[in-house]
Amino acid sequence: MNLMKKPLKASTKMCLLLFYSSLLLMFAAVFSIADDGTSTFQSIRDGETVVSTGGTFELGFYSPDASNRRYVGIWYKKISVKTIVWVANRDTPLTDLSGVLKVTNPGILVLNHNMSTIWSSNTSRTAQNPMARLLDSGNLIVIDMSDDDSENLLWQSFDYPGDTFLPGMKLGRNTVTGFNWHLRSSKSPQDPSQGNRTSQLGPKGYAELFVREGSVIKYRTGPWNGVGFSGSPQFNPNPIFTYIFVSEPDEMYYSYKLHNSSIFSRVVLTSDGLVQRYTWIDRTKGWVLYQSAKIDDCVNYALCGVHGACNIEESPVCSCLKGFTPKFPKEWDLVDWSHGCVRKTPLNCTGDVFQKYSGVKLPSTEQSWHNKSMNLKECEMVCMKNCSCTAYTNLDIRDGGTGCLLWYGDLIDIRYTAENGQDIYIRMAAAEQDHEDDTKINAKYSKSNEKKMRIIISIIVLSTGLLILGLSLLFYVWKKQHQKGGKLGRSQNEDLELPLFDLMTIVSATSNFSIENKLGEGGFGSVFKGTMQDGQEIAVKRLSKNSRQGLNEFKNEVTHIVKLQHRNLVKLLGCCIQEDEMILIYEFMPNKSLDFFIFDQTRRILLDWPKRFEIINGIARGLLYLHQDSRLRVIHRDLKASNILLGSEFNPKISDFGLARSFGGIETKAETKKVVGTYGYMSPEYAIDGLYSIKSDVYSFGVLVLEIVSGSRNRGFSHPDHKLNLLGHAWMLHTEGRPLELLDASIEDSVTLHEVVRMIHVGLLCVQRNPEDRPSMSAAVLMLGSEGALPPPLKPGFYSERDMSELEAGHSSKACSANEVTISLVEAR
Repeated sequence: MNLMKKPLKASTKMCLLLFYSSLLLMFAAVFSIADDGTSTFQSIRDGETVVSTGGTFELGFYSPDASNRRYVGIWYKKISVKTIVWVANRDTPLTDLSGVLKVTNPGILVLNHNMSTIWSSNTSRTAQNPMARLLDSGNLIVIDMSDDDSENLLWQSFDYPGDTFLPGMKLGRNTVTGFNWHLRSSKSPQDPSQGNRTSQLGPKGYAELFVREGSVIKYRTGPWNGVGFSGSPQFNPNPIFTYIFVSEPDEMYYSYKLHNSSIFSRVVLTSDGLVQRYTWIDRTKGWVLYQSAKIDDCVNYALCGVHGACNIEESPVCSCLKGFTPKFPKEWDLVDWSHGCVRKTPLNCTGDVFQKYSGVKLPSTEQSWHNKSMNLKECEMVCMKNCSCTAYTNLDIRDGGTGCLLWYGDLIDIRYTAENGQDIYIRMAAAEQDHEDDTKINAKYSKSNEKKMRIIISIIVLSTGLLILGLSLLFYVWKKQHQKGGKLGRSQNEDLELPLFDLMTIVSATSNFSIENKLGEGGFGSVFKGTMQDGQEIAVKRLSKNSRQGLNEFKNEVTHIVKLQHRNLVKLLGCCIQEDEMILIYEFMPNKSLDFFIFDQTRRILLDWPKRFEIINGIARGLLYLHQDSRLRVIHRDLKASNILLGSEFNPKISDFGLARSFGGIETKAETKKVVGTYGYMSPEYAIDGLYSIKSDVYSFGVLVLEIVSGSRNRGFSHPDHKLNLLGHAWMLHTEGRPLELLDASIEDSVTLHEVVRMIHVGLLCVQRNPEDRPSMSAAVLMLGSEGALPPPLKPGFYSERDMSELEAGHSSKACSANEVTISLVEAR
């Protein structure tokens, strides 16, 4: 019987169709959990997963690394690196694969293991048909399918975040129920159990976020001012995300939203208490640190105590507010500022005045009061009438300022900040305020007295300084004459005008020059990070005992940099010349060097155009100071990306003066038989003929400008359409009217086009072949900051890659510094 060849009846076909359809639906119901067919479920077992509707997030069981601990967690589905953003049973891991996550009839999520409940959610009401659903935001919710109101949730994971803050989550409090949305750190990246760091809205006062270790406050953002967090520019709105602050009668919270849904960005409270934002870079398949709350020592809560203010640009960083004095002067002199400051003159309430401070991070608002409708004058009147009111300001800085924020009692955790700082008016006794005299005679008399006083003080200070300097010089000469094994020798003793550090102090600060503290290594020796007893971080440059290179550079750097003081030059704190050691101590630069960012495919995104624009201008100001405004006319001779160090807010500082040369009078150029520097940055006349001048530095600056704009190195640059180096490529694009094609693609969304075009133009003027055609740094600074017409640039020096190769071959015997580590770089180059 060949039944298979007989035609099937219509009824039989319908039965088979229904059977296969049912079978298909059954398989879909089973396997949709493991795939992304549905985001709704009633239960899943270990080995099964649920994927959100849009495929962004996935829920299931996982183990950290290779451990046998099993957790229910949510992670990103669309990226290759498994990144957990929420964990249910973070404190009670399973030990095998028998776990089941299910929704019970009342509407509660329960994690069962061998008939025992390991973890469960809660609900405020019962449900007829409860189901769980994973949303594309990463929020796991429980809903009643019989409830027509989709917003009427029984429970949601966004109310119970772990250590990760996702877009749409809340950090704040419900003022009616007292419910608190907060982050709690994990013990470690491999252990999701709860750590002892929390990030949450303050329990009282106006809204600002605090990070605590246990009950101790470690950091706060500053209050919301309508634009961002006061004094916390690292969390300001930017092209990637915008913070949102909601203040309603029943709740107050912060949230944030991404401008582009295709970008993955998350905030993490780390196990050591840092609040850090990471952004996924698909090109490099990795997370990049985009922002961090820890930018310098001044973010440490109450570092300067009550009525003290922190200024990271000063040394020491703490000072008392005007009208205040250290409570314990001896402790203050020993850099123990924790007890803060007290008033010089007590307040008398009715006769007090308000001193205006600008550019500050507002004090902690735990003892504060606010009103949204008042103006600043009304705010002042309210504060003046209340003897307990110590300061006031606008609540919102937009549109000229609105609202009122008052403080009561002590003012704590104030810092000066150039970016995102605000005005505040602080109460003080009238006797402590500076008054302007009403008449011109009194004003003239006052100015005359002030001028005389300044002259007297200057004479006293100068005399005292000369006396101290003379004694220091005598002590230094005596010490060098009696010190055995010194490398400088008696004939080379100089007045270094520089603090001398004891070797044991440096050994202690660097943990005996431990490998863990090593930042990098160069021809001179190694660089280490150190921490002094007062908590100050330093960078320690240690001359290698076996180095044939570096002794002259060491002496040269001490000779030059000690005489230079500028905000765009790295600060030399002191030196140590003891036994067989020769050590330089610098300020520590937390953001390493410029090349660490602009030449890295992942980190370059952190330097958007506004930052690069400021970096270029900062380098230009530093060079102008060296060439024109310093005590010596200094030519750096090794200006390059690795010698530009970046401060806490990416402010640039020129470093490494080991190859620098100085001139007196009107001298601006010289000749040498030994060419030193770095290929790719050296000017043609210097590399070929040994002629160097201030225009040699201008050439190096031009190379830097083009590298910063393009994100590419000059040396080693390649293009598929030609064999030009970066300078030649930039000049070709400029002459063809296509300069914007040079721009680093990673910062296109943040640029101001006319600024970019002008930067490229100025950069090309600086790298012209003939030194006489290049502008001086004073002219370059003027060009960068003006809108006037610029002359057309001529062909740059070292126009092609072949020229560079021939140069290297023809001058292989000349000394040339490699692109090696500078004092703040963690990775060797």
